[in-house]
Amino acid sequence: MGIPSAPLVTKAFKDLAILNAAKRGMPHERICFTPHPVWGKTPEEVRAYVEGPDPVSGKPLMKEVVDALTVPLSDEERKLGMVTISVGPPTFTDTAENLQDFYLNNGYTDFLPIILPTEEKVDRMMKGSSHKPDEVVGKMAAGAYPPWSYNVRQVAASAVMAGCRPEYFPIILAIASSGTASLFSSTNSFAFAMVINGPIRDKLEFNYGIGALGPFAQPNATIGRAWTLLSKNLGNGGIPGDTYLGSLGNNLNYNNVVIAEHEDASPWVPFHVQKGFKREENVVSLFRGLGVVPGQVARGSSANENVQFDYQMSDLFSTFTGFFGALIIADPLVAARLKEQGYDTKEKLIDWLYKNTTQTVKDYKSRNYAYLFDYPRALRGDEPWATWYKLPDDAVIPHFPRASDFNIVVAGGQTNAYPQAGNLSYSASVSIDKWM
Repeated sequence: MGIPSAPLVTKAFKDLAILNAAKRGMPHERICFTPHPVWGKTPEEVRAYVEGPDPVSGKPLMKEVVDALTVPLSDEERKLGMVTISVGPPTFTDTAENLQDFYLNNGYTDFLPIILPTEEKVDRMMKGSSHKPDEVVGKMAAGAYPPWSYNVRQVAASAVMAGCRPEYFPIILAIASSGTASLFSSTNSFAFAMVINGPIRDKLEFNYGIGALGPFAQPNATIGRAWTLLSKNLGNGGIPGDTYLGSLGNNLNYNNVVIAEHEDASPWVPFHVQKGFKREENVVSLFRGLGVVPGQVARGSSANENVQFDYQMSDLFSTFTGFFGALIIADPLVAARLKEQGYDTKEKLIDWLYKNTTQTVKDYKSRNYAYLFDYPRALRGDEPWATWYKLPDDAVIPHFPRASDFNIVVAGGQTNAYPQAGNLSYSASVSIDKWM
């Protein structure tokens, strides 16, 4: 407050811009609007936007910007005020069916039936952890919004709603403690994933064999769903047009991608050990990006004994955006074959993929994400982008900025030798044991 500003927002986000200004205590902020979209327009078309009217107010756009910066605020514009969020009534006295409708109609669910979080069921869920009900677990926000804080009991309610058992609760608390929302406000339709490591995989009977990524085990299904529900109810996520702007949406948001690593069938060290944990520790690692695709779509994926999975993966990654990393989900058959081909560590495979998954500078600069995100970094002198933007168009550069953008886990039932891969970046690894 007190600093003259003239936010420029495209018309498509009019309601969102006004709502967010009000949420931050500025219900009368002067916002200037341009036609939509700006992306994909030529310089001449963008100039026409600037020289034309504001499509919301009808006033000349640039005069409106100048006036927003120079004309003194009126008494009405000086008024402050915050939009408060209702958490609903403390109790509900009605039928279970009507309570389901209450949750559904007020946006507290993923629009599937839930397990009603009665006091008894929430208390039972909290027995899965030694932590106190009122202990603050963390804060979460669905993007550039003020974060919401929550305690153990509030996280337990979302776990109940998702259909979790009390023994799953430490994993959900670990996810909640990370502050990572699986519903994120972006016009891209993000997907999220988690990798589970440690003895807890067998103790809770996660599925990491046949159908490892499918709906074939209760912990895989409900823990992933709990992440979505707590992101919505405790992180203010998933409100279309407000805190969710994915143009097409992503079906993976229902319960995300839950991967329990098949540690016993892997020729390499488990993922959490790579991140500095001991093998006997229980850890959840989080990723975000755009989704998962099968390796069959890559060149060199024909079923023969001499298939080179390194080349197959490299071809698959060429379709990925370099803004996010690559999470490789290797069936144990794939992992074993890669070891036979000389990759006796994940690091060796990652080094080869980084050096051999390449693109020309011309192709790189033609990508939308490079112009929007990497070019500003290059102008600041950040590497490797500063160097990349100085190279000739025919120069060959890595598809991903760093070798660490590649991550590998092993999962699957060994019925077919194909990998899958997600255009997903590693975010954090969190101890599950801490929340037991």
